[in-house]
Amino acid sequence: MIPRSLTRRRMITIAAAAAAGSLWPGRLRAAPVSEPVRWQGSALGAQVSIEIHHPDRAAAAELVSRSIAEVRRLERQFSLYQPDSAICELNRSGILIAPDPDMVVLLQASLGYAERTGGAFDPTVQPLWRLYQRHFSSDRPDPAGPSPAKLEQALETVGRDGLRVTPDRIVLLERGAAITLNGIAQGYATDRVVELLRNAGLSTTLVDMGEIRAIGGRPDGTPWRVGLADPDQPGRSGEIVEIADRAVATSAGAGFRFDPAGRFTHLLDPRTGRSPRLYGSVSVIAPTATEADALSTGFSLLPLPVIRRIVHESHGVEARILDLTGQRLHIQTDSGWSGHRSAS
Repeated sequence: MIPRSLTRRRMITIAAAAAAGSLWPGRLRAAPVSEPVRWQGSALGAQVSIEIHHPDRAAAAELVSRSIAEVRRLERQFSLYQPDSAICELNRSGILIAPDPDMVVLLQASLGYAERTGGAFDPTVQPLWRLYQRHFSSDRPDPAGPSPAKLEQALETVGRDGLRVTPDRIVLLERGAAITLNGIAQGYATDRVVELLRNAGLSTTLVDMGEIRAIGGRPDGTPWRVGLADPDQPGRSGEIVEIADRAVATSAGAGFRFDPAGRFTHLLDPRTGRSPRLYGSVSVIAPTATEADALSTGFSLLPLPVIRRIVHESHGVEARILDLTGQRLHIQTDSGWSGHRSAS
């Protein structure tokens, strides 16, 4: 099992529209009516904050409770940090009988994104993560990374062709194979919470679970303004994008590094086993957070012409890329790509 400290996700926040009280773990506390209802905790390996603005304080507290329950339910399916989760059981035994429908849906979607990205995104990459984690947590690890023989051995268990997914069962065909949904599960959970809040009647909502999705625009009718993280300056935004009824996700190698030099990161290429640094960061804007999450991971390992082709073949998808020289590139369906030199 991967330690919690190895997650690249830092904060999950859910925000919706208008005003109420405050909810913290386990208790509701009195607060001025202008304050939102809030909760803080952890889920899917990250620190979590949920914030709901609503004119009815009781309704807001109920939406917070329902959102927490939905995240916890999905966590029991997708979390690598809970030994009794469905994904951990699959990785131990190689098979899940009568899997939860959400697991089937998300794995089928993952295989679809693997096909769209030519294998750059692949849920079976987990053996590579385990290899690098073991190597760099050992005494005096070789800074060049795992040996070619060990890398080749791990690669033999990686590949979407070794994963079978049906409503009745999920099977890993290779001995030692394992899956991770860390490059897509946060987006999927975001979409499920958005669905919950939309069905509750909220029409102006921002949900941020490491990936961000908006329902409508802001209460004043303007788009939500989202800051894209600057990988070289944690806590600072390098670019602002405006969204309404769309989602944003960002992937950057700087989010987690196995080694002090940063040569090996969580962005592991399932096709080579290596961790190439092609870009400073890749952000994807898409109709759903699931799509934005998966494509931001896959695009991080693909050359610009391939990214451009995938964007042009997709509906409502655009990419914002910070290259290694500091240039910001914007790839979208109607105008190809454009770029400008970052001021930083």
